[in-house]
Amino acid sequence: MTVDFGEFVRRAADQGHLVVQPRMGFGAPERMREGLAATKAAHAVTVGTLTLDSYTRVGDLDAAATALREGTDLNGYPVVTHPPATTAAVLDGVRGPDFPVQVRHGSATPIDIFWALMRLRLGATEGGPVSYCLPYGRTPLADGIRNWEACCELYTRMREVGVEPHLETFGGCMMGQLCPPSQLVAISFLEAMFFAQHGIRSLSLSYAQQTDPTQDQEAVAALRRLCRELLPTPDWHVVIYAYMGVYPETFGGAYRLLGQAARLAVTTGAERLIVKTAAEARRIPTIAENVLALEYASQTAAKATAPDGPDAPDGADSAVYQEARALVDAVLHVDQDIGRALRTAFQCGYLDVPYCVHPDNAGRARSYIDSDGRLRWSDIGSLPLAGIAERGPAKKIGSADLLNDLFYVRRKFDEPPQELGGAQEGELVHG
Repeated sequence: MTVDFGEFVRRAADQGHLVVQPRMGFGAPERMREGLAATKAAHAVTVGTLTLDSYTRVGDLDAAATALREGTDLNGYPVVTHPPATTAAVLDGVRGPDFPVQVRHGSATPIDIFWALMRLRLGATEGGPVSYCLPYGRTPLADGIRNWEACCELYTRMREVGVEPHLETFGGCMMGQLCPPSQLVAISFLEAMFFAQHGIRSLSLSYAQQTDPTQDQEAVAALRRLCRELLPTPDWHVVIYAYMGVYPETFGGAYRLLGQAARLAVTTGAERLIVKTAAEARRIPTIAENVLALEYASQTAAKATAPDGPDAPDGADSAVYQEARALVDAVLHVDQDIGRALRTAFQCGYLDVPYCVHPDNAGRARSYIDSDGRLRWSDIGSLPLAGIAERGPAKKIGSADLLNDLFYVRRKFDEPPQELGGAQEGELVHG
């Protein structure tokens, strides 16, 4: 059965719906099927998720097999290790034209994962040559780029069986936090260009909610504007991630932050939202907690005001757009081959992710949260942002400053603790 992920999201957006999606994965097939079925039955427009386990993510398939044999709980679904017939049974009767399923994994060496997806005709996944390499391990960036080139070209063969493959860039979520929005936008966009250069026509571009709503609006507008100006395919949409950093601990704080993410998606014309739950600060959420978050985000989105047109706001002349465009232009001028351009850009420091300790990251750029809550550069290193960077006075960022910034969002939403206008958990939906 052909399920076009990108077409499903576009159709929902045309009908005025924000598509909401959990980050859900369970090792046991029956539990994974239960989670998908519950997501599909939620009172929201949803897509399903198979989030893979950490053994599969790093290619330790022997450990995944041992865990399954011994009945050890895994933190995700081992799609490579389970027999294809087992996963086909998980999906049977759940996946369909009204409920596509995306695979999420986090691997810099994903060739086995892509083969597994193709056997199952799973036509949507995510990642990227930069975003699934730098934050998660020590795989050389050059190897990550080669791996993703091969996987993109392999994935295009899905068209031979009537499936249009869809890839989502993870570049808008680099490090989860404290990377200024302009660089998140630039990396997300450049990964989309990389995918397109290697034959992927259906794309989504990610952006993770950061520390200031106005700056986030500028960032999403900048991302959409770059796509309209430079992306060589019209088949794309934007996906917002609820905050990826240290999450609020209180129920009210968590849901106020999620509500803000839902409103960000609607007011910027983004088409899809990856939700987080009130359990994020403590443990892996249950199926019921995921469904509650999906329904709350959907209801919040339905009350928000959409932009006047599909491209509004356009991000014209915002500080985020100017920085992001400068970064993108610098990289694209390095080499016509975007993989080589990305590798050279990191070698030269044209891209440099603050606080990322990967050996291929220059590590000279630094950022901080200013008194208004905006993420700014404190040191641009060799980034091509001289004269245009949104930055404050030069300051040395110490460990105490970094720790304070890492917990900024939690403090902001948890202090003082409050519920959602007095609502209790059971009253958030259908109450």
